[in-house]
This record gives sequence, structure tokens and C-alpha cells, in this order.
Amino acid sequence: MEKSKFIPYGRQEVTKEDVDAVVKVLYSDFLTQGPAVPTFEQGLCNYTEAKYAVAVNSCTSALHIACLALGLGHGDILWTSPITFVATANCALYCGATVDFVDIDIDTALMSVEKLKEKLESAEKEGKLPKIVVPVHFAGQPCDMEEIYILGQKYGFKIIEDAAHAIGAKYQNKPIGNCQYSDITVFSFHPVKIITTGEGGAAMTNNQKYAEKMFLLRSHGITREPHKMYRSADKSWYYEQIELGFNYRMSDIQAALGSSQLNKLDKYILRRTDIAKWYDNKFQNIDVIPLTQKPSRESAHHLYVVMFKGHNRDEIYNDLRKNNIGVNLHYIPIYNQPFYKENNANKKLSVAENYYSKAISLPIFPNITQNNLDYIVNKLSSLLDKTY
Repeated sequence: MEKSKFIPYGRQEVTKEDVDAVVKVLYSDFLTQGPAVPTFEQGLCNYTEAKYAVAVNSCTSALHIACLALGLGHGDILWTSPITFVATANCALYCGATVDFVDIDIDTALMSVEKLKEKLESAEKEGKLPKIVVPVHFAGQPCDMEEIYILGQKYGFKIIEDAAHAIGAKYQNKPIGNCQYSDITVFSFHPVKIITTGEGGAAMTNNQKYAEKMFLLRSHGITREPHKMYRSADKSWYYEQIELGFNYRMSDIQAALGSSQLNKLDKYILRRTDIAKWYDNKFQNIDVIPLTQKPSRESAHHLYVVMFKGHNRDEIYNDLRKNNIGVNLHYIPIYNQPFYKENNANKKLSVAENYYSKAISLPIFPNITQNNLDYIVNKLSSLLDKTY
């Protein structure tokens, strides 16, 4: 087969409707703090069935203010998966807390509930229980949130769902983001994610106190609401800074794109699901192991990750890249990063290390062509016939 043009592992789809929505805002009176942001937030609430949405300029910002809203600070501990983007761990350090990691299940690359139970039992004896646990809905598949929630009730930790990969996914037939089994859920709208606002994120919650705290933190800690002020607002222009906040606001331009993309979310999920099923079918008879999809969960299929048994993953990765197939690796275990290594010098979580040595992500995005998909599978099949 003829060599393909470069095929990325993920890519946004921007339609005429998206462009028109953005242009409409560009010609309006508001580019930053206008009506488009609350409209997008309401759309997210309608879709996820959560009570509150706080739109921000990145999922990293959403993680940060979510941790602050839950009171994470110096002396506290946050636990998360090692197989995630570094932002999931960094949010703890932003708050002055420490971070530790729970090993994964090899078949899903999701946080292992059994490993979490074992770690909690040991931590309780040592007096080192986490204040927050952040399960990561890796590749778009939800974690076992009910079981994690039950553990949270027993051991007293708060829960933030890192759903950067998982808007549009479902758990027990309910949309991710509804926060039934968590305090806060965060989304990412980076261009390679399910829907995009260019850069952007959101934090979902059903708790009014958490929502109000996050609204305040995203905009410098400033309020114009009289009931929150320290003295009477005797001037119409009067405002007060009552918290040390940040400039984490989403613009109306981004929000307009987000609202337009949200209208296509179900269509995108269906397309990604079809691609994943097509890959699954093709890999039944070759030495490729896709991640297992668990019952009562519907993945958003942000990533399509496979592992190799008896083959050199690095050689396969390099050969696919040489053939313009933009495979990627999600992720290097966070504790192996130089910044984290000092406090994790001897940490090796066996399942995470096993996964890391075997996994790659194949291209999956709504407008990938069938010719590209055929090219990817044919090239991979031919490479597996080699002896590495």
C-alpha cells in the first residue's frame, strides 16, 4: 500500500457551524466575559445532569481550583493513577500538598480498586490517609466509581474524577460528569479531546459551596455580590477581592466554539465507538491486545490503546512513526518524571511498569478516513510478522 500522509493519533474536527458560532461572538459586544460562557456552562449541565459547571481556560486550571475548593493544602495528600498526564498530579503540588500513586489494572489501565483498598488499609495504620483521590477515566473508559465512592465514605476522602478523556462517556447508563459518585468532575477541551474549545476545561459539581468557591477562584478571587462582601457596596462599581484567585477564565470565543461542538458530541462518540469496534475486530487474529471494555461502562474512546505480547514495543513504535502513523504513548508513569523522581526514588508500581513497557496509542478521531484505518492495520500487521 502506498505510504500515507502523516496520520496524527488525535485531531479536532471544526465545521462551518463552529466557525459561524465563533464569528458571531467576534462581531458581538463581548469577547471575554459575556453571555457565551454561561450558555456553554448550562449546556454542560444539561448534558451531564450536574447542577453546576465552571468553565475555565484548561483542565489543569479545573483540577487546581477543584483541589482548592475541597480544601487541599499543606500537609495533605492526594492519590491518583501513575498512568495519566502530569497535570493530574501537579494540581496537588500547586496547593502545597503531596502526591502518591495507586497502581492500575493491566486490562484497562484504570486505577485498581483492589490496589486502592490495600493502600488505604496500610495508610490508615500509618495515619497517612489521602484527603483527595483522583481516579482517571483513562482513554475515555470510566473507572469503577461506585466502589471508589464506597471506599471514600469509609476512609473519609474526597473524590475528583479526572474525565479529561471522558466527556460523553457513561457509567451505569448515566453520563460522566453527573458527580453521583464524586465531589467534582473535570473535563478537558484541548483539540485532541472529544470536543474542543481550542484550549479549555470545566469543573462539574452538585455542591453549591464548591461551585461558588471555584467561580471565585477562576476570576482573581473578586466578587461583586453584596452578600459576600466585607462592607456594604454603596457604589455601583464597588467590588472586593476576598480570595487569592487566578485568571483562569474561559473567553466567550472559546465558549461559543464549545457550545457548537457540544451539539455534535453524541455524533462524535458514535463515530469513535465505531472505529474502536472496527479495530477490535481487526485485532482478533493478530498479536495485539486492546484495552478491555468493562460492563456497565460506555467509553468515550478518546484513545485506542493496544499492548504487544512477545514483540518489541519500541521497534514497532519507531517503525509505525517512520511510516507516517502518528502513534503515541500514554503515559510514562508520573513518578518516573525527573521532577517527581526525588520523592519517588524507589517507586516502581509493577502493573504500571508492565503497561508502560508494552502500550501504544493508535490514531482515532472522527474524521479519520477508512483508507487511513486500513493503512494503519495493514502496516501494523506486516510489522508484527517481523522478528524483533
